[in-house]
Amino acid sequence: MKVRLSAFADEASENFSEQIRVLREERIPMIDLRGLDGKNVSDLSEEEAKEYRALLDCGGICVWAIGSPLGKIGIRDDFEEHLCRAERTFRLAKIFGTDKVRVFSFYTDDPDGDEGEVFKRMRALQSLAESHGVTLYHENEKEIYGDTPSRCVKLLREVGGLKCAFDPANFIQCGQDAGSALAVLSEGVDYYHIKDALLATGEVVPAGEGDGQIGRLISRLQTDATLTIEPHLSAFTGYDKIDRTVLKNKFTYVSPRSAFAAAAEALRKILNENGFKEENGVWIK
Repeated sequence: MKVRLSAFADEASENFSEQIRVLREERIPMIDLRGLDGKNVSDLSEEEAKEYRALLDCGGICVWAIGSPLGKIGIRDDFEEHLCRAERTFRLAKIFGTDKVRVFSFYTDDPDGDEGEVFKRMRALQSLAESHGVTLYHENEKEIYGDTPSRCVKLLREVGGLKCAFDPANFIQCGQDAGSALAVLSEGVDYYHIKDALLATGEVVPAGEGDGQIGRLISRLQTDATLTIEPHLSAFTGYDKIDRTVLKNKFTYVSPRSAFAAAAEALRKILNENGFKEENGVWIK
């Protein structure tokens, strides 16, 4: 069995060339694209995307997924404009050589009451994605419709073709048990965010030091997989644009780069503990 690593490298540096350098230093062969030189990936022009793709190719880094902000607006916000942004994002995915786009299921104060509108919008996004040959991966996130395992299951059932991006820390910060969530959603998951947190406080910690049961997640893998490091161990440029909650951390790091290194090392440690050995950037068991 093989495990490959990807990462949200914008947490190490805002500068995109530096992101590539950090990934190479940490022996991470892939990237989840989100912030590039201070600009969200979904806001790039096609020409900009081609230029960034050339930098990635030169650096030997492949794109695992587009970490888009799609679906991270209020359920009452303008959806037609959002669909236009979605179509642009799906075109950009092709330029970057990936068919995977991470999405959310809309902020709502009344998940049950807004359920019908959530399903309607998610189906529209899914239909548009399919027309572009793109697979959507719904990430569980705080304060959106799909912030609990049960509602994530409903989404996967109601929106045909939608898949799951599993984030244990986000479940924990919603008061959910990460292990139970994984058991419920496991069949629909092949996109994992490696991020851990403490259930008691919601503080984000390195993988294996919280209640995210990252070791159990890795021990349950039955097929080849890709694990995406999303550190969130310290504030980074652009966080306030992608999350409307305050980032809470237990530990302090001297720089975003050092926080990123700690996150990568924590995952490598868990992989080793589960019998994986690194060979040319791939973890094999």
